[in-house]
Amino acid sequence: MSHTLQTLYNRIHGKRISVIGIGVSNTPLIKLLADGGAVVTARDRNENALDGERGQALAALGVKSVLGENYLAGMEDDEIIFRTPGLRYDVPALAAARARGAVVTSEMELFFELCPCPIFGVTGSDGKTTTTTLVYEMLSAQGFRCHKGGNIGAPLLPEIANITPTDIAVVELSSFQLHDMRCSPDVAVITNLSPNHLDYHKDMQEYVDAKKNIFLHQNPNNRLVYNYDNSISRELIAASGREAVPFSISGQADHGVLLRGRIIHYVDGERDEPVLDIGDIRIPGRHNVENYMAAIGAVMDYVDVERIEQVARTFGGVEHRIELVRTLDGVRYYNDSIASSPTRAMAGLNSFDAPLTLIAGGYDKNLDYTAFGRLVNRRVKKLVLVGKSSGKIFDAVVHADNYDPDALDIVLCSNFEQAVRTAAAGAHSGDVVILSPASASFDQFRNFAERGEAFRRIVNAL
Repeated sequence: MSHTLQTLYNRIHGKRISVIGIGVSNTPLIKLLADGGAVVTARDRNENALDGERGQALAALGVKSVLGENYLAGMEDDEIIFRTPGLRYDVPALAAARARGAVVTSEMELFFELCPCPIFGVTGSDGKTTTTTLVYEMLSAQGFRCHKGGNIGAPLLPEIANITPTDIAVVELSSFQLHDMRCSPDVAVITNLSPNHLDYHKDMQEYVDAKKNIFLHQNPNNRLVYNYDNSISRELIAASGREAVPFSISGQADHGVLLRGRIIHYVDGERDEPVLDIGDIRIPGRHNVENYMAAIGAVMDYVDVERIEQVARTFGGVEHRIELVRTLDGVRYYNDSIASSPTRAMAGLNSFDAPLTLIAGGYDKNLDYTAFGRLVNRRVKKLVLVGKSSGKIFDAVVHADNYDPDALDIVLCSNFEQAVRTAAAGAHSGDVVILSPASASFDQFRNFAERGEAFRRIVNAL
């Protein structure tokens, strides 16, 4: 048994622990805690969360469960409580637990405390997943043994026994995860900040404050990379007084990661190093140039320029992010399901010059679609809407000052498959059909990945 795992087991053995949320990320955590000798209670609002093999497996480990509407009841004796990221840290049950001395933490926070190797963390409103993946790919190309996780995929805490001090962990961090984090990564990246998740956060300030935790607990020797062209990010860093590495595609910054013509440079004092010709970047879009610049800012001094160039020429993109699904009768179909906010979807639309048919709509995160509506009118020939946010997007489009009913065809659909088939039916050779919803998936799907897979399945069946 590794020293790190033994440290964890010593900490939790015999402790009464509740884990809130029985999903993909927390199921391995529950098993790990039970294996370490903790008395574990799994809690979930979903009454059917433990149906099938998952429930049988946890029951065999002696894990108790509390399911349904009152899933947060009965935590008075718990010594440690793991919060699922989707549950606010300040709900009354958790506030009461803290008041009586219980430790309220998360899988990610405990991972940070125990991880024996450097941690690279990426957050932001847009571009997190691609930037996280690029950092991982660049470090891996250099020969580092890397572990990727967090908001991007599998939980990392159950892998703690396999992580050594010479490895590197690369994690994507959402505002939900960062909200009450009391630790920060060794290298922190903020891709940008714009209104998002305002259905969860009380206001924009709370959202920004949550993101701030990615660097708030760093030491002076740690690295912070941020988007200088994004006013919210720039003002946040300026107010903090932190020394940081900016990246700027506009040329406004005088150091950091800068775009000069077609070449990305790294500038630090007298050092001015050309790093990457943007023509070598395989994935399309100006926003992906920014994602590369953010990743370069994170890995410089860890990765050779040659390895960065290698990744740029070979990396084909992240699943569900402007992912080419198929070309049929000259029509290209792109899955951009990860674009769950207007700004993300706008980046996707701006990646193409071809005539666009856009499938949009889903769960409304209480976001403003005004700018999105104007861009749709400029770039899209057919808009297919589906989901709870359809009406809000429709209003933003038709009330925009550049709306022309003769130039834009708008169709409202009752279900997702109808929307995809409607989009396909009106497309011609040379067109692009893109699923870029500008909304979350939770009104129809468990997550954006499930939505993207549904899109793939329907498109491949055309």
